[in-house]
Amino acid sequence: MQFTKKLLWVGLFAVAFAYVEATVVVYLRQMYGIHDLLRDIPAFDPKIAFVEVGREFSTLLMLLAVGWAAGRSLQTRLGFAFFAFGLWDIFYYIWLKLFINWPESLLAPDILFLLPLPWWGPVIGPVLIAVLMVIGGSLAVITADRDYTVRFSIYEGITLFGGILVMLYSFMENSLAALPTDAETLSQLRPSTFNWPLYLFGLIVAGYVVLGATWPGAQNKKRQNIQ
Repeated sequence: MQFTKKLLWVGLFAVAFAYVEATVVVYLRQMYGIHDLLRDIPAFDPKIAFVEVGREFSTLLMLLAVGWAAGRSLQTRLGFAFFAFGLWDIFYYIWLKLFINWPESLLAPDILFLLPLPWWGPVIGPVLIAVLMVIGGSLAVITADRDYTVRFSIYEGITLFGGILVMLYSFMENSLAALPTDAETLSQLRPSTFNWPLYLFGLIVAGYVVLGATWPGAQNKKRQNIQ
């Protein structure tokens, strides 16, 4: 149970970090007078854009670092990192709802990331992925405590990668369609209709592979099939 007990502390870090992230957004919205993400985005500023991309990269690095520090094997390190990322993302929106009553609904559009291109999508999009990351990450940690190793076959790995690419495309569809272009033009893009069928297909595929590999008893079934 040495790793499972750490889920609480990693979870507390993720929730607290989400609070910090949400407060930054509250300050930025107040400073720039942003009330509607589709209408009130300020003019492009290369310096601010550079700082914002650096902040996003640092956020990802911090979440990976806490997972790496909490785990011992690759499985537990990635498990903790995915668990932390998912919980951080979920509580980021919870804190914003408490602070400024946003998002108005789970279907409200949000700019999710700027790396490697601007991502747009309804809030529920990243939240569902975050839920999958929390479940898959925590199960990877728990199964490690039971001396089970999560393994993906080549087919499963390719399928999972494909599902992830499909979801990424659904979020960056507008940005990809605008290429080649400059950063200023990308910053002015606004989302069109979200491609729900494509996103849900990718989510179901990724979820099937992740849960199939990490769910309790999955490794026993794989061993029996091999035997």
